[in-house]
Amino acid sequence: MKILVTGGCGFVGANICLTLNKNGYKVYSLDNLKRNGSKFNLKLLKKSKIKNFNIDIFNYKKIKRLQKFDIIIDCCAEAAVEVSKYHLDEVINTNLIGTFNILKKAKKDKAKLIFISSSRVNSISYINNIVRKKVLKKKIKIKKKINEEFNISDPKSIYGFTKLSSEMLIREFSYAYKVKFIINRCGVISGPLQFGKQDQGFVSLWIWKHIQKINGKYIGYGGYGHQVRDVLHIDDFINLIKIQIKKINSINNKIFTVGGSTKSFTSLKQLTNLCQKITGNKVKFKKQSKTSIYDIPYFITDNKKVTKTYKWKPNKNINDVVNDTYKWLINNKKKIKKIL
Repeated sequence: MKILVTGGCGFVGANICLTLNKNGYKVYSLDNLKRNGSKFNLKLLKKSKIKNFNIDIFNYKKIKRLQKFDIIIDCCAEAAVEVSKYHLDEVINTNLIGTFNILKKAKKDKAKLIFISSSRVNSISYINNIVRKKVLKKKIKIKKKINEEFNISDPKSIYGFTKLSSEMLIREFSYAYKVKFIINRCGVISGPLQFGKQDQGFVSLWIWKHIQKINGKYIGYGGYGHQVRDVLHIDDFINLIKIQIKKINSINNKIFTVGGSTKSFTSLKQLTNLCQKITGNKVKFKKQSKTSIYDIPYFITDNKKVTKTYKWKPNKNINDVVNDTYKWLINNKKKIKKIL
């Protein structure tokens, strides 16, 4: 079985490539190597004899000339929510036109598609209504979990729009051309191969700040650091991908919400305490009350559907995520400094 992973030199893509390769799949990567860190991951892929096609995902003329694949795993995205406000062409070309090109390739190859979507397809206003507080002086109680039926009609960020539009396009291709698909709406995913950059997620950024003793800010909701996210370990996510590949002939054309849920979640304040404990370093965080229109105070995934379908659930908690990411950052500290 031949598998193409788009964004194969990114955090999620590289981890998928390396793991599937170890499991005996013939894996290929497609990545334009634009991001800082992609060349570091490319070296890891080369060591495992995984070929990368240095192609922009919005260049269909080159994509259509590639060999035939059985499965395409689309991890390619401009994923930074805030960046999506300021780099519209790049975000639309990569996230939406890129998916369109991959769908054309899947149609041509009669390949199946596993699409990495985002929890950001959900409406910001409806998420805000879960908490209903602009200032969070105390810990948030974990109440409502967000599933596939959550509201997606209101604004969600330009990034979220591109991911939802891609989902809709995938479903249209499935209806018109019988392209089989799985869509995974993922929340925060963290673990080894994250470089401590803001656009890769707050967990590795927090750990890196503590390693380097860099002060930071609690932004929004009064600046108390009580906003909450669930965090899925990359190993748990790849375990799901492996199951989905094996069962894609019998289980397909479905959308799943996927996240750490109540197994693995944290507030910024709790994450700070955990990072201090692991690194032995204390970092100061200033309060900044105002935040972006795209910010949300809370997200806990409801994994009920994906668990019922695949008998899958996260095994690692937030302590595992932070410890594994910390060890990787420490072991690659000198190289990461050059990348950042």
